[in-house]
Amino acid sequence: MGKRLRKLKKIRLHHEGKSTLLWSGVVLLALNFTILHCFESRLPFDICIIVSAVLYAILLNFFQCPIRTFEGETEGVVVAPADGRVVVVEETVENEYFHDRRVMVSIFMSLFNVHANWIPVDGTVKYVKHHDGNFHKAWLPKASEENERSTVVIETPDGTEILVRQVAGAMARRIVTYPPVGEECYIDEHMGFIKFGSRVDLYLPLGTDVLVKLGQKTVGNETIIAMLKNVASND
Repeated sequence: MGKRLRKLKKIRLHHEGKSTLLWSGVVLLALNFTILHCFESRLPFDICIIVSAVLYAILLNFFQCPIRTFEGETEGVVVAPADGRVVVVEETVENEYFHDRRVMVSIFMSLFNVHANWIPVDGTVKYVKHHDGNFHKAWLPKASEENERSTVVIETPDGTEILVRQVAGAMARRIVTYPPVGEECYIDEHMGFIKFGSRVDLYLPLGTDVLVKLGQKTVGNETIIAMLKNVASND
């Protein structure tokens, strides 16, 4: 794909969170104003101010939109599509697109993680599909097939296809996926966003050299998840 211009590292708020942050701020301000005028003692107001500040700080962190630059060559590299923790590394059957055995790597995002998602490989988008579903806890195995989810398949320049699946959790109520079918996509670009508690699954070809372990923390667009077979075999 050649070299691409890289953006400077910075952090901004994701546009998906603007309305949530605005209305949450209004509600919290109204609540604090009401408590201030309903109690003679300042203690309830002071407690409410502290709780409100903590809750709003969590929301601000959740809706961060870091602009990160992957340092290194991108050929054959699979980078983390999300901040979080690796909860699955196993061989399994993928039943939606491939209908065969794949290496599955799943990253769970807690409420305290940034929930922006990144493109994990350079390539072309071959398949995009959103599925309505349940809202089981995101770390449960059945969440990948029963929860609301959005599936994206990307074909790398050498013809290797990988599948990325955004999965809603018990609290998540909206999955946003940006790239359409046919679009070229690159590491460093945002793939989408999931609101409140979720996971992202990667389905990779058998023989892929997986470089992460269960329980390992990941940083979206920075942590290398795996090396695809054709590149790893030439090292």
